[in-house]
Amino acid sequence: MNWEPKIIAFLCNWCSYAGADLAGVSRLQYPANVKIIKVPCSGRISPELILNAFHKGADGVWVSGCHIGDCHYISGNMYARRRLILLKRLLEFAGLEPERLHLSWISASEGEKFAEHARKITEDIKRLGPNLRFGRKKF
Repeated sequence: MNWEPKIIAFLCNWCSYAGADLAGVSRLQYPANVKIIKVPCSGRISPELILNAFHKGADGVWVSGCHIGDCHYISGNMYARRRLILLKRLLEFAGLEPERLHLSWISASEGEKFAEHARKITEDIKRLGPNLRFGRKKF
């Protein structure tokens, strides 16, 4: 059986989602493993939302927002960064590799950067293997 990882990407509406859109419009290749969920701001991603994604069977979670200093909601991305640092420690404590959670800053004009990150994150998760901590569930 050829296993492919399931990766949930929470992308901020203003920058990262627009970067993903640019990657698509530019026909840049990135893995179909990445399922995108558009959110108003990376600062709105709660730890419960990320843990729920893992619990439902995601092999990896990617949160991406505006570059530091460019957040449309002033400091939402700084809140996201602090939350994810703490959440990685919690994941490790719960027995899940913290490397399954990724954070990036991608602007609307960085379609190539989005595609590059999608490829790299997919390869990183493939190396880790399936998320067996919470069992295999279907989305």
